[in-house]
Amino acid sequence: MVTVCRDCCCGSLSKHPAVDHDRQLERLRAALAPAHQVRTSLCLDACSQSNVLVVQPAPEARRRGARPVWFGLVLDDLVLDDITAWVAAGGPGRAEMSAMLELSRITPP
Repeated sequence: MVTVCRDCCCGSLSKHPAVDHDRQLERLRAALAPAHQVRTSLCLDACSQSNVLVVQPAPEARRRGARPVWFGLVLDDLVLDDITAWVAAGGPGRAEMSAMLELSRITPP
C-alpha cells in the first residue's frame, strides 16, 4: 500500500504551483493497480518535505522486519517513476532501493 499525503502542504498548488498533484495520484494508481492500493491521507506531519509519500511493506516482508519507507520532495515524474518501479519490484524488505531513490527517503516525524 502507498499512502500519499494530501492536506495543507502536500498537494498544495500554493506551495508547489508547478506540480500537477491530481496527475501524480492518477499516475501512481495507474502504475500500481490492481496489485497495490494507493490512498490519500490528511497531514502526515512532514510539511517541510512535501510532497510526502509512504510505502508500506507487504505483510510477509513486515513479518521479516521490513518497515514503512517515507519519501519526501516527491515533486517530479522521475522520482515518482523510481518509486513506482521499486514498489512494483516488491518494495520494502523485498527489493533493493536505488541510490537515486535513497536520496528521496526521509525520516518519519
